[in-house]
Amino acid sequence: MKTYAFCFLTLEYNSKTHIEIMKMNRCFLLLSISLLICTNCAVIRPGEAGVKQTLGKFSDKVATQGTVFYNPFTSKVIKESTQTNNIKLILSLPSKEGLSVNSEISILYRLEQHKIPSVLENLGQDYESIITSVFRSASSDVCAKFYAKDMHSGMRATIEEEIKAKMKGNLEKQADGIELIAVLMKSIQLPSGLARSIERKLQAEQDAMRMKFVIEQAKLEADRKIINAKGERDAQKILSEGLTQEIIKIRSIEAFNKLSESPNSKIILTDGKTPFLIDTED
Repeated sequence: MKTYAFCFLTLEYNSKTHIEIMKMNRCFLLLSISLLICTNCAVIRPGEAGVKQTLGKFSDKVATQGTVFYNPFTSKVIKESTQTNNIKLILSLPSKEGLSVNSEISILYRLEQHKIPSVLENLGQDYESIITSVFRSASSDVCAKFYAKDMHSGMRATIEEEIKAKMKGNLEKQADGIELIAVLMKSIQLPSGLARSIERKLQAEQDAMRMKFVIEQAKLEADRKIINAKGERDAQKILSEGLTQEIIKIRSIEAFNKLSESPNSKIILTDGKTPFLIDTED
């Protein structure tokens, strides 16, 4: 009887222990599920930065590469690129003479990592549209000070720098944290009439330069001939001044001597005044 009672008590104890273990497992499972539901993570890759927004408020701490945990019910992580970005536009820009110049534009910019919360708070995630609006205003003001031909010449770099400086000033008034790298004006298309006029002007300038070169070459050639002629004249003058009657006689005798050395028959006509030597040994 005592043995039966002991076995019964043992079974009852084991049953209670099993029930308690089951309850603990259920609690642990519920807690794990709750943690999984209430916790999420975001992966920040190279070239990105993340900012946690909790109940609409941005955190001042900027997360870089790695994993960021957050509560999906109250928070979210906004990821932004910290690499160089390119905004491409095709615009019609005004000129000083009132013409419209079509151009393809590239705006190169980058977000400063530690100032991303300021950009998001003041401009929102659609900050590229604001950059575009600022560019439209700045480019209109700057280009209106230059002639259309300047946009197609070496003045283009000056125009780009002035637009960039004006954009930078306007953006800093709204939010600090956008670094403008460059404003590039590409594929500029001038009005057809102006383009033809510029082509004719360039052709005329090239023709003028070519003619100037030809004239300079002709002048150099003329100077060369004058110098040669002067040299020959001076040489003749010196030679004529140095030829006396005695020298002429000596030259004549030398010439006759050379003729006499030849075995061929010769007839020599003189004016009777030119001296010559006769070999009397024969």
